Amino acid sequence: MKVLLTAVLALGLAGFAKAEDKAGPVGTWKCETDIMGQKRESTLTIKKDGDKFAGTVVGPDKKELKLDGVKFKDGELTFSVEREREGTKFTVKYKLKVEKDAVKGKAEAEFGGETRSFDVEGKREKKDK
Repeated sequence: MKVLLTAVLALGLAGFAKAEDKAGPVGTWKCETDIMGQKRESTLTIKKDGDKFAGTVVGPDKKELKLDGVKFKDGELTFSVEREREGTKFTVKYKLKVEKDAVKGKAEAEFGGETRSFDVEGKREKKDK
């Protein structure tokens, strides 16, 4: 009986761990950002190495940029990306809520002393089996 109970608990915990991983940010996300009425698509990739997260984003310009300060806590994914436009570097800060296979939130950047906020939505790409 003890062996059966242990097996049931182990299988139950393994199922819980898989459900927990699925709800996390790890994966490839197809995102759309609304920048002043213009839709821009990007691909966000999040990986986990031990207890730390890392990732990259590829925007419409096809340049792969490294994510900085990637954190995931209480269903919220935060990170920043350094971008360059017309010779000027700036940082975009992201705050996204992860719900199963969807992310939704805001990106924020400062341009010419003014902070602007943009809506971001995305869906996790399904893995081929």
